[in-house]
This record gives sequence, structure tokens and C-alpha cells, in this order.
Amino acid sequence: MEENYQNRTAFIKGAKDIAKEVRRQASKKVGRSVDRVTDEYSKRSYSRFEEDDDDEYPMQGSQDGGYYRGDSQAANDDDGGHSDSTEGHDEDDEIYEGEYQGIPRADSGKGSLAGGPGSVRAGAQQFRDIGVSEAERRKDQEELAQQYETILQECGHGKFQWTLYFVLGLALMADGVEIFVVGFVLPSAEKDMCLSEPNKSMLGLIVYFGMMVGAFLWGALADRIGRRQSLLICLSINSIFSFFSSFVQGYSTFLFCRLLSGVGIGGSIPIVFSFYSEFLSQEKRGEHLSWLCMFWMIGGIYASAMAWAIIPHYGWSFQMGSAYQFHSWRVFVLVCAFPSVAAIAALNAMPESPRFYLENGKHDEGWMILKLVHDTNMRAKGYPEKVFSVTTIKTVKQVDELVDTGTDTPVWKRYRLKIMSLSQQIRKNLLACFSPEYKRTTFMLMAVWFTMSFSYYGLTVWFPDMIKYIQKQEYESKTKTFTKEEVKHVTFNFTLENQVHRQGHYFNDKFLNLKLKSMVFEDSVFEECYFEDITSTHTFFRNCTFIASLFYNTDLFKYRFIDCKLINSTFLHNKEGCMLDFSDDFNNAYMIYFVNFLGTLAVLPGNIVSALLMDKIGRLRMLAGSSIISCVSCFFLIFGNTESGMIALLCLFGGISIASWNALDVITVELYPSDKRTTAFGFLNALCKVAAVLGISIFQSFVGITKAVPIIFAAGALATGSFLATKLPETRGQVLQ
Repeated sequence: MEENYQNRTAFIKGAKDIAKEVRRQASKKVGRSVDRVTDEYSKRSYSRFEEDDDDEYPMQGSQDGGYYRGDSQAANDDDGGHSDSTEGHDEDDEIYEGEYQGIPRADSGKGSLAGGPGSVRAGAQQFRDIGVSEAERRKDQEELAQQYETILQECGHGKFQWTLYFVLGLALMADGVEIFVVGFVLPSAEKDMCLSEPNKSMLGLIVYFGMMVGAFLWGALADRIGRRQSLLICLSINSIFSFFSSFVQGYSTFLFCRLLSGVGIGGSIPIVFSFYSEFLSQEKRGEHLSWLCMFWMIGGIYASAMAWAIIPHYGWSFQMGSAYQFHSWRVFVLVCAFPSVAAIAALNAMPESPRFYLENGKHDEGWMILKLVHDTNMRAKGYPEKVFSVTTIKTVKQVDELVDTGTDTPVWKRYRLKIMSLSQQIRKNLLACFSPEYKRTTFMLMAVWFTMSFSYYGLTVWFPDMIKYIQKQEYESKTKTFTKEEVKHVTFNFTLENQVHRQGHYFNDKFLNLKLKSMVFEDSVFEECYFEDITSTHTFFRNCTFIASLFYNTDLFKYRFIDCKLINSTFLHNKEGCMLDFSDDFNNAYMIYFVNFLGTLAVLPGNIVSALLMDKIGRLRMLAGSSIISCVSCFFLIFGNTESGMIALLCLFGGISIASWNALDVITVELYPSDKRTTAFGFLNALCKVAAVLGISIFQSFVGITKAVPIIFAAGALATGSFLATKLPETRGQVLQ
């Protein structure tokens, strides 16, 4: 009996060794198809020996329930059998003698937890298994990348890719809209909510902070739960809180809604570019990712056009008493949520990335989607009879990370364990971007993203502020000043604008249905005066004295009276909130909306050029060349002393810099493997928002002081970024990792 047992074990080990050797030698020539042959050979060898002693050595468990790891299909076998490899089972492990009798290994289970020599060997074996698994996973990824590129070539580029292009373009358009929303509504919201200067600054920066968090969060999750699912979640969050922000009345609530709206839309850029790249073949990737960037520009044009059409029309509003007001700028905020809602509806009809499925061992799901891509394109091209020739696709070996929570574990604890496990996986993925293999690439990209964002966002916000400053100087140069005037028994029922009154005396005067715009009264006396239905903008009283005066239904609140004396004066039925009035702000609306419209429209030529040349001259030449030309264009800002000159320079800078942004997006997608792509892209995009906030804060502080410092900062950052870009590896002509 003992001799028969030893002979059986020796035969099994010998058969396994032969199968391993055959696989290693033959896989170099015929690929993964040899796995099916060797696995079948091993299976038949085991079965032949087991039939001899089936009664004497009964097996614990069936060997017919296994499945291939994704590189072959059981349905292709004539007898319907499967491989004896089961999920999580390493085919290269040595066969344990008691395995077929149901006897557990000595270095597993409780034996490894009890201490002693076995536990030391178990730890060493565990680290060895992890190392072997990681090596196999990297090898599988390399093989999959090559095969996946060949499959995409067979699928072709056609109707499916163009449909996905417009669907993902809507998501990218929503991101472009989000950048402009706050800047467009701020002049109106600051009046409607009576915002102070610090509050206005917080509203402008809170969106960037939310997008920073969202870029990192959703980018990391997209590598774990899927591109499509993550994009649907982040777009849904953006839509919901954009909708709420148009109705809430309080400033704090509005700020909170815009923050969460930014968190949602922050994930769109890293997910969209990664998602679309995984449906593009090598020769199409650079060009069509650049075409996709156009939707960000379209988002800016959409926001500018809607702001122009909606916000200045104060009549497009309603109110419920004096507590609830819904003005036209809130209608604009609501309309800006439409691209995000449309993207959600369209994305529900699109499949998940097949590359994500194959990277996670889901062969059948990935194969079916690729077949869908092939059949859709072939039918559109007039070849419906053409058959998808791929039968098996390489999938990546998975590392089991299962946690048994048991059936009696509370639901909240299960979710907590799932969240903790997901957080650990995200952390592991992020740290992998700083592993020796990718560390240099990551740090170089961080520097390029930071310098470009610092200069681009800093300058694009500084341009409109400089235009406003030039307009303000021109406006103040027309200010009329009145000194020591005496006015008695006069009724004012017209608009007073851009005037300064010093040391005046007003006796028994009436101010009825009056609009005060940029009015300043200093050291003046108002005696027995009557104020009714007053609407004021940038109007203040300094060191004035009011004697026996009455204020009825006005918006002259206490903060407008600076160091003033109110003697026997009364305020009745004050207007609640700050009143909006666009009747005199048409030129201001023209400046805000039309200038941004021109700035985004000027990006079109640069986008077209970059898309056509991206695959011809390479990513690095496009990135470095565009950054250098942008750096040179910065110096022309010194000569922009007029409003028209500043607008022209804004258009020039935007049209040139877009090419470098397109190249940076493409090269970031192509430098990381699929299981780390959105994590790395999201992290870099989050860093981009940090640089944007820093650039905006620094550049704005120099408005009205000097133009030299912002120009030097921007030019220096662009020069540094263009130099560092040349140190990155060129990815043109490479398969997608």
C-alpha cells in the first residue's frame, strides 16, 4: 500500500513538472493557447491514475468545478470539461501529498497561527507567494497590453467610438461649465446675499477645493470599482447639488452646495480621458483625445452664452414674500446643470471599459464589450457579415483580498470593513505610483502639472481683474465732486451716479424712487429729509449727520453709514436682502460674459492644430513647444494698457496654451498602466487645483500694484515646465499599458 501511494505521488509530481516545462517553452511561440493543452494534459494524467485507485483513495471534492483564468473558454472543449485550476489557486505551486485526501497543509490554517517553526516558514512562503503573484500579474499585464492593441485594431474606429466621444464629451463639458459658474454669478450673488469681500473670495475658491477633493477621490475609485460606475456617481452628485444650490437662500448653504458640486465634477477629467483612451487604438489615441478636449471649451462657451442670455434679465425672477427670492442668476445656475444631467442619461446606454474588466479577471464581460464595439463599427461601415475572430483574451491574475465577515456580522460593520478594505486598496494604488518603477515619472509630471496650472489659472483670472481695474480707473476719472453745496426743499427722483458730495447741507429734501450708484457723501448734514424706495449700489455716507429724517422702504442698511450720527431719525420697512438691478450694469455684463466667450472661442484654433499634429510630431514636442511659446506670449502683457489690448492678449495666450494642456492629458494617460491610470491622473489633477488656488491668490494680490511680478511668475513657471517636459519619456507609438 505504501509503495503504491508513493508511486502515485511521484507520477503526479512528474506530470505537473512536464506540464510546466511544456508551457514555459511553448508559450513563447504560440501564446496562451498552450495553457489549454497543458492543463488538459495534466487533467487527463491525474484522471487516468485516479481511475486505477479510485476506490482505494477517494477524493475529497470534485475537480470538475474549476475554470480557466480567462485565457481559454470551457465552451470550446468538445467534452465540455474545464481546467482543474480553481480561482485563487496558483498553478505553479507544488502539489501537497495529502491534498487529494482533504488533509490541510501544515503551514496553513491554525497551524501557522500557533507559533513554532511552521509559522516562520509560513511567513516566508507568504512573502514568496506575493512576490510571485506580483511578477505574474506584471507579465499578464504586458501580454494583455499587446493583445488588446491587436484586438482594437480589428475592432476598428467608427460609430461606437464616436458615440462614446459625444457621451464623454458631455461629462467634460460639465467640468468646463463648473469652472465658469461662480465667476458669472458672483456679481449678482454678492448683491443678493450681501457678501463681503472675504466671503466673495471664499466662494470663488471653494469650487477649486471641491474639485481637488473630487479629482483624487473619484480617480482612485475608478481603478477599483470601474470607470463608468465612478463617472455616473460623480456626475450624479454634481447634478444634485447644482440643482439645490440654485434654490437655497443662505450664503453658507449655497457655499456648501457648490463645494459638493465641485467634489462631484472633479472626477470627470481623470475618468473621461482614461475611459476613452481604453477604446482607442495606438494610431488614433493622441488625435482623438485632443478632439475630446474641445468639449471643455464648448462648456465655457455654453456657460458664457447662457449667462449673457439669462443673468442680465432681472425680470426672469419671482419671490415669495420678502424671505424667498429666486432671481435670474439662480435660473442660470439651474441651466448649467443640464450638461451633467444629459451625460448621466447618455452614459447609462454605454458599457464599462473592457480593459478594466480584463485587468480584473472578468474575461467574458470584457470579450462581450469588445465584440459589441466590433459589430457596431462593422455594421456602420457596411460589413455586418464580418465576424469577431477573437475567441479568448488574456486576463490578469488577481490577488485575492477577501475578508470573511460571517453571516452574523451586522450590516454596518460589513460596510465599514468594505470601506476600510477599499481605502487600503486606494492607498496601495497611490503608493504604487511612487514605487521605484514610476517614481521619477510621477515627480516629473507633478512638476509639469503644477507649473502649468499655476501660470494658466493665475493669468486667466488675472486678465479679467486687470480689465476691471482699467475700467475702474476710467470710471473714477469721470467722477464729479461737489463741495459745500446747500440744497433746500428739492425733490430728487432720478438716478445719481458716480458723484462725491463733501460738506453739503440738505434741508427738507425728498429722495423718492431714487437709484444711487457709486455715490459718496462726506461730512454732510441731512435735516428733516425723507428717503423712500431707495436702491443703492456702492453708496456710502461718511461722517454725516441725520436730524429728524425718515427712511421708508430703502436698502440703506447700517453698514452704509460710516461714523455717522442719527438724531431723531427713523427707519421703516427696510428692504430685506440686497436688491439686484441690472439696468445700469449692461456694460459690466458685456465685459464679464463676452470677454470669457472670446477667451474660450480663441482656444479653437489651438485645439485643432494640436489634434492634427499630436500623433505626427509627438507628445513631448507638442508639450514643450507650446509651453515655450506661451512663455514668450506672457511678456506681451507688459504692453496691454487698454481694455481691447488685454482682451487680445487673453485670446492669444489661451489659443497657444491649449496645445500643451492637450499633450499633457495624453501623456499622463499613456504613462501609467490601466490599474493605476485614473488614480495617478486624479492625483495630478488634484495637484493642479492646488496650484490654481495658489496662482489665483498670488496674482490677484498684485492687481493695481504692478504687472511685472505676475508676468515674471507666470513666465518663469512656464519656462520651468517646458524644460521638465523634455525629461519625460515619449509615448507616441507605444501600446496602452
